[in-house]
Amino acid sequence: MVSIGNFDLDKKAALVAAINEDPLMQAKAAADQGADVLEIRFDLLGINAPEDAEDILKKVRSDTGLPCIATNRLQSEGGKWEGSEDDRITLLEEIIPFTDAIDVELSANPKLRDRLVKKTNEAGKAVIISSHDFENTPDKATIRDILERSRKAGADIAKLAVMPNSMQDVLNLLEITLSENNVCTIAMGQLGKHTRIVGPCYGSKLTYASVSSAVAPGQLKVQELKIALEMLQ
Repeated sequence: MVSIGNFDLDKKAALVAAINEDPLMQAKAAADQGADVLEIRFDLLGINAPEDAEDILKKVRSDTGLPCIATNRLQSEGGKWEGSEDDRITLLEEIIPFTDAIDVELSANPKLRDRLVKKTNEAGKAVIISSHDFENTPDKATIRDILERSRKAGADIAKLAVMPNSMQDVLNLLEITLSENNVCTIAMGQLGKHTRIVGPCYGSKLTYASVSSAVAPGQLKVQELKIALEMLQ
């Protein structure tokens, strides 16, 4: 079984609300609008002290009752973390007891990433290993290789977000999603916008939405995505 907290991803894909500012207010709004899981983007919140991150997670989980993914994204993968790589990973390690899942990049320092994955596994929390390409969509063989390397690195969910340059790119991504297990795939931008709605139909375990400003190109609002997903269920 693959789950984030008490949310069983084998039964249904999760609508994940990305929290990027005013975390308590956004988290409550996301819960009210029907989000299943919250992604707390510490890099976008400007949080660099583990005790501050811990405090936010405790309050958000208490106020909403929703499981949380803790993310502290690398700049090269679309994030805004400005400290050292060691500090970035250490922050995630220290908040493992207070979250339900950790998202770390495949491109992260392998030694630090492996240490984080090991500690997350030992705590019985879910591991998402993510990759982002904001310019292109790799060919099908490369997509499969990225997902496989993510699994080998310890991913419970292998996440890949790409930028399509044609509808064929989108179709290729969906085709692979249909044949893979425990993945989250997203085609970003206008061309791929609909994958945030139909991705779960092809087997994507997570789909992301915003509460206010979009965190990634083509991201829908929580309420919009919730309505669209319900139409397909």
